[in-house]
Amino acid sequence: MDGRAPSSGEKLPLVEHFYSLQGEGYHTGKAAYFIRIGGCDVGCSWCDSRYSWNPDLHPLVDIDEIARHVSDSGADSVVITGGEPLMWDMNPLTSLLGEMGIKLFLETSGSHSLTGRWDWICLSPKKNSPPVGDICLAAGELKVIIEVTADFDWAEEYRARVRSDCKLFLQPEWSRFDAITGDIVNYILKNPAWAISLQSHKYMRIP
Repeated sequence: MDGRAPSSGEKLPLVEHFYSLQGEGYHTGKAAYFIRIGGCDVGCSWCDSRYSWNPDLHPLVDIDEIARHVSDSGADSVVITGGEPLMWDMNPLTSLLGEMGIKLFLETSGSHSLTGRWDWICLSPKKNSPPVGDICLAAGELKVIIEVTADFDWAEEYRARVRSDCKLFLQPEWSRFDAITGDIVNYILKNPAWAISLQSHKYMRIP
């Protein structure tokens, strides 16, 4: 984070929010309200949301206002993503949305301690800032980004750490799609516990 101390979670740096379809992973194709929170200290070289890294560039918004946007949309589920949402205390926001009967989904690298109450956690571990705490056991979904073939070893390392019922996905890094997808297909054919995740929203050109 660049200069801004973590808040109590009553206000959060809101990068963007919108109602759309989940584009990747286990819940692909399902409608959800997306809340992108600013701040990330993981720094993946291939990140497609670098604009979210510096929380100081985004306004601190009261969680009551965020909840109103969700309520007005008519959505019954929310995906909280980033950035890295766990840089902030997620307890106040998830408590508020939970009281509204909203299902709560988290997209995280797990690089910070887990806060909040979640119906589903998608864990996407990164080598330069690995997961901390017991988040591997809380994850319903493990989604590993594959940039080079050496990343398969990283994927297997975390497969061994999640629960036996955790959904397993390998996702080609977007800029390396043509170069790496064939390797992912061949790997899954030999290791069928995994499935491939594609960023379908990019193909459909939806947010």
